[in-house]
Amino acid sequence: MRIISGKFKGKKILQPKDKETRPLKDLAKESIFNIINHSNKFKINIENSIVLDLFAGVGSFGLECLSRGAKHVTFVEKYNGVLPILKSNLNNLNMREKYEIIEEDLLSNYFLKKIQLKFNIIFLDPPYKEKRLSNIIDNIFQEKILNKDGVIIVHRHKKENDEFSKKLRILDEKKYGISKIIFGDLN
Repeated sequence: MRIISGKFKGKKILQPKDKETRPLKDLAKESIFNIINHSNKFKINIENSIVLDLFAGVGSFGLECLSRGAKHVTFVEKYNGVLPILKSNLNNLNMREKYEIIEEDLLSNYFLKKIQLKFNIIFLDPPYKEKRLSNIIDNIFQEKILNKDGVIIVHRHKKENDEFSKKLRILDEKKYGISKIIFGDLN
């Protein structure tokens, strides 16, 4: 797996050896960025965006955002089996001032209260078995951390029938391989 576009195009992304982490595949990642760049359903420009990468794993999505000119990326990951790989991937970019890593359980109701930034893009890539997405979206809404024109992007298994918070307005949904990518904003 590599960074597919931008300043770091072609740079290898280190992968975990365990089966607990499921990195975002290049096809799905490229499709997400094509939709962000070309959709008329939302007005997002990756360049100069502030991005929140929840359940960041090895950092594939956020790394791609940095490569494409994002102003800042906040990576949130608590799984010790992948944190050293995420840190190594970020250190390889030598852009310390453009990101932060938060090692917290984002399923805690208090986690988002600590965030001081407002985001243009919030990317949610939880384990497929995780069912508490409504709680996370409700907390994002309550803490007002998504900019007015911001977008929430959720990566799920294509067969997953999640019940999302009523606060999330789904703008688009695409399927790639076994993945389903959902784009939405907050009501």
